[in-house]
Amino acid sequence: QGQEANAVQPSPPSCSLLTAGRCFAGTQNVSSLQKDEAWKVNVRIHGCDIEQGYLCGTMEALNVPLADTPVVTFWEGEIVDAKNYTFFTGKWEASAEDDVRHWSKFPSFTPLLSQIEADGGKSVDLSNYPYIFMRWKEQYFVNVGV
Repeated sequence: QGQEANAVQPSPPSCSLLTAGRCFAGTQNVSSLQKDEAWKVNVRIHGCDIEQGYLCGTMEALNVPLADTPVVTFWEGEIVDAKNYTFFTGKWEASAEDDVRHWSKFPSFTPLLSQIEADGGKSVDLSNYPYIFMRWKEQYFVNVGV
């Protein structure tokens, strides 16, 4: 008695790191059959909806071979929150094994691995986890022609 039949999941905490206008710098590791490269990149967040697990932005790659100027792409992303998105992609031809292999490259994922393998991460509580996991998918070039 006194309890609702369908308890509402608490809202994810706000995150000032993912607000529109925030910029980050780093590298994007690119592997091909010929060689592995690390491109310097600048990322800008253009939008973020924590409730829906969505974010978008642009990424500027600075030292792309054969490009005279930086290459800018628009991307959309999913925030892994076990509510909207799990660690399993479920699209883009990514298998569960591919996803585990990818996420396992990050030391911050290791403590979650057994729970992810047990139930796909549906019961993992990331609301207070000190890391944010996201997957980004580049949608189109902003400054490059056909």
